[in-house]
Amino acid sequence: MTTVISRTGFIQSKVGGLPRPFWVLFGGSFVNRLGTMVEPFIGIYLTQARGVSLATAGLVMTMFGVGSLLSQPIAGWLADRLGRRVTLTGGMVATAVTMVALGYTTSVPGLVVGMLVLGIVVDAYRPASQAIVADLVPPEDRPRAFGLLFWAINLGFSVAMVAGGWLARSGFTVLFWVDAVTCLIFGLLVWRAIPETRPAREDAEPGGFADVLRDRLMLVFVLGNLAYALVYLQGYSTLPLAMTGQGLSTSAYGMAMAVNGLLIVLVQPLTNAWLARFDPSRVLAAGFALVGLGFALTSLVSSAAGHATTVAVWTLGEVLTAGIPGAIVAALAPPHLRGRYSGLYGLSWSAGALLAPLVGTRLLAAAPGLVWPLFGGLGLLAAAGQLLIGRAVRRRSAPPLP
Repeated sequence: MTTVISRTGFIQSKVGGLPRPFWVLFGGSFVNRLGTMVEPFIGIYLTQARGVSLATAGLVMTMFGVGSLLSQPIAGWLADRLGRRVTLTGGMVATAVTMVALGYTTSVPGLVVGMLVLGIVVDAYRPASQAIVADLVPPEDRPRAFGLLFWAINLGFSVAMVAGGWLARSGFTVLFWVDAVTCLIFGLLVWRAIPETRPAREDAEPGGFADVLRDRLMLVFVLGNLAYALVYLQGYSTLPLAMTGQGLSTSAYGMAMAVNGLLIVLVQPLTNAWLARFDPSRVLAAGFALVGLGFALTSLVSSAAGHATTVAVWTLGEVLTAGIPGAIVAALAPPHLRGRYSGLYGLSWSAGALLAPLVGTRLLAAAPGLVWPLFGGLGLLAAAGQLLIGRAVRRRSAPPLP
């Protein structure tokens, strides 16, 4: 009986106390990421299936990044203006339609326009999803809730990477259809099972992006996250180039990144509830610092095993950051501006995704011995900034006095 009670208590501490609509969002996010098979293989699709040059493929993928930059503020505005439910569902339906259209587009202008539209709609669900969690979950449970969403997304994406590589052998069109179907499933789940959570707004309350941009604390937080994103995203842009430049095979990079997915799936659920007990700013700063350290150590290794070890180090830092930024954004945002605040936070990731390969590859070409220490230092700088604003974040997060 003691064993049963202890196991029940363990499970309750990890997943208990969260409302039913959150679990619908959790399941929908997992299904949606299971179908994320187009984005990781888009470069191969463009060059092999559509026969475009590397330069043209780069242009097409850059348009995706431009669309992603536009996506987050637009989706944040829609989530606050029209509602979380309609924004999330609409984004998923639009993504499904765009995926199918892209799968049958052969002209370069069509591919350019299609990728721009895909960049706008594919992640439009993020501000709405974050706002739903902030609306439904009390502050003390938000780090745990956002951490669970992070885990579901990573687990689904890990499976999608393997399944996508296998399915691509039978033709890339099937990848577009799988992605489209999972988007429709996610949208349908939200529409049928999640009520509108947008809080009522008083007419006297401000409600524009200007109000978000006047929040200096939020701006500093977003800039710190942009610095972190520039470091973290090197793992998907500069790191594979650095490893192949050392004479390692692409399979060595795949093995190293498999460590990332495995550790997140195994470790993050076990640490999620425990980390939620600590001050979010300090936990986030520790995660930023550990990610910076992991990338700095990359300059000392040259073997597949060595790179896998450094990936393990920065992955543990990534585990520390899981769920924390969403909880901080939710604490900083007035309820009627949660979509816009989440959109501004998402913009830091979109900008990081656009800038990381540009900065990283140029540094690798100009100063290969300095690239990893510099990014390691940037991670430490982001951690220091988070510690500096920690007191202000705690003040803003404190419940109002009775």
